Amino acid sequence: MGRPREFDIEQALLTATELFWRKGYDGASVGDLTEAMKITPPSFYFAFQSKEALFLRVVDRYRQEQAKIVAGALRQETIGAVVQALLTGFGALFCNVDRVRGCLVMNSALPVGEGPAFRQRFAEERRALQRQLRDRFQQLRDIPRTVDVDGLARMVVTLIWGMAVEAQSGASQFDLEAMTAALVALFPTDAKV
Repeated sequence: MGRPREFDIEQALLTATELFWRKGYDGASVGDLTEAMKITPPSFYFAFQSKEALFLRVVDRYRQEQAKIVAGALRQETIGAVVQALLTGFGALFCNVDRVRGCLVMNSALPVGEGPAFRQRFAEERRALQRQLRDRFQQLRDIPRTVDVDGLARMVVTLIWGMAVEAQSGASQFDLEAMTAALVALFPTDAKV
């Protein structure tokens, strides 16, 4: 019979989330993680297998928060409402006062060289979000026929990433909401387009 775990796994995950968010995947060493969690390396590897496995577990939890924002936005009935809900939701997530500012995924997604395979996974997740938005935009009655829905979907996803950078650089939630309002004001308000 193995020894009982001597630490709170949920607290360890919260600690790892904060450290990855602040330092990114590359910047957070196993030593940093074990020190912050107050556990030994053998306990770390027994509980999480590897730094990458722990990171992906943390990201999966974070993605659940993002998925709620996306689902709520995709239920909206106009292009402006979809974009408003999406950008407002992500802006609030990126500026949450209980966390490090910015985006957990973005802080680790941009390669500075050859890196972990999860960066490719993140790129595919961005493409999947673009496809979801494109499909929703195509269903909306108020989208002008001249709008390239693929281009618009790519722009919105790129704007989400830009908002994460802005939040990390000190932009407030108010700043991000003002940016969202400026974009949404460009969309038609009459469904007879």
